[in-house]
Amino acid sequence: MIRSLRPLPTLLALTAAAAFGGFAATVLNAGFSRNAEAAPLPSAAASLPASVNGQALPSLAPMLKQVTPAVVSVYSQHTVRVASPLGPFANDPLLRQFFGIPDVPRERVERALGSGVIIDAQKGYVLTNHHVVENADGVSVTLADGRTVEAEFIGSDPDTDVALIRIPAQNLTAIPLANSDELQVGDFVVAVGNPYGLGQTVTSGIVSAVGRSGIPMAGYQNYIQTDASINPGNSGGALVNLRGELVGINTASFNPRGSMAGNIGLGFAVPINLARNVEQQLLTTGEVRRGSLGIEAQDLTPQLAKAAKLDVARGALVSQVYPGSAAAKAGLQVGDVVVAANGQRIDNRAALHNFEGLSAVGGKATLDVQRDGKPLQLSATLQEGLRKLDGGQLDERLQGASFRELDESTQQQLRDQGASGGLQVETVAQGSRAWNSGLRSGDVVLAASSGDFADLAGFRASFGKKPQQLVLRVLRGGSTGSLLTNLLMR
Repeated sequence: MIRSLRPLPTLLALTAAAAFGGFAATVLNAGFSRNAEAAPLPSAAASLPASVNGQALPSLAPMLKQVTPAVVSVYSQHTVRVASPLGPFANDPLLRQFFGIPDVPRERVERALGSGVIIDAQKGYVLTNHHVVENADGVSVTLADGRTVEAEFIGSDPDTDVALIRIPAQNLTAIPLANSDELQVGDFVVAVGNPYGLGQTVTSGIVSAVGRSGIPMAGYQNYIQTDASINPGNSGGALVNLRGELVGINTASFNPRGSMAGNIGLGFAVPINLARNVEQQLLTTGEVRRGSLGIEAQDLTPQLAKAAKLDVARGALVSQVYPGSAAAKAGLQVGDVVVAANGQRIDNRAALHNFEGLSAVGGKATLDVQRDGKPLQLSATLQEGLRKLDGGQLDERLQGASFRELDESTQQQLRDQGASGGLQVETVAQGSRAWNSGLRSGDVVLAASSGDFADLAGFRASFGKKPQQLVLRVLRGGSTGSLLTNLLMR
């Protein structure tokens, strides 16, 4: 069983979801699921010569013969509970008969498809996308030679959309890995995957951009952009160079008319260096640890830029520095404006947050800062970001509750709805003070009378001075909607 934070309901749906696809293509009807069969070519069909004027014609076929056995089709399924129009009275046969509602199963099985890449033939490790296997009850893999095997879920990271599964099969072929840091705009690349469930398909193009971020999709972003066709079902497939080396894991494409409208030459892939780092952490610790500066930041307005003595409203304005954090040790101060990190331009708060999320714990960060209109360079060693917290350590009124950091996708949904951020209640012990005050597992805390916060670290910092009256603003949701309420913690 794959465990993952359940997405917030429709109230918090991403506004960009219609335009920016995830791309585990869901089977919508039985007719589409039939295999397409290619018609045989006429015997008299014309063919290209093998060479012209003694020069062999260029072809990707020799390289692809080595690559395609390592690219697989990934099929997942998960059970979804269907809400009854009778609500809690759905089990009453008399009411169902009175309202003319048939006694149908209140669960349905949803199936999704995507692609994957074998990176270790001996151990059977396959990289794919998190959204391909998210919440799945079972995952199966079909190899290029036609074999289908059940896969074991190893782990996943929703914030980079990378997942690792393992298949118990012999005679596998793995793909060699490139150094994606060496990829340049203009390099030729080839995408291999299973679009729309049609079977293994190859498309080609060039690298349109590297290090792409700031696109309308949640998560930490450092994408390879390509004009090679990437369609629903290509998710988790291979992006390779002309040497047949894996440079990226295909993740998404953009189309203003929605993902199912097809490709318009704006495809995105997770660089293999990033995906490999996630894979190694999942194998080593079962989770992904991320670096943190330990600050709160905000975007610059023209008024704030003028107050900071800047000519242009560009950069991330530091609004809070947590005691003992990497930023505090580096000498970063409230009012500083971070304009670059390790040479990477920082235009706003989101860009700095993205830099932190892609940095390793213990990694070095050289920060270019503007302080009172003057340039300054600081060096920081990133610390591990806070992920879990015992409520009783913050305030006795939270005794019995534990909190965890929300994944980046859910945080983005909250920000899209105008919230500064939030955190999730992981567990609440029955009969504890937190339980008796009404707090429940799965609640999302949006605000507190202790002070402003955007994440778990900010929530902890807000209790530097305990409030006389503790009130939590909580979002509680289910499959049919959400309830926003205030809880007085006694």
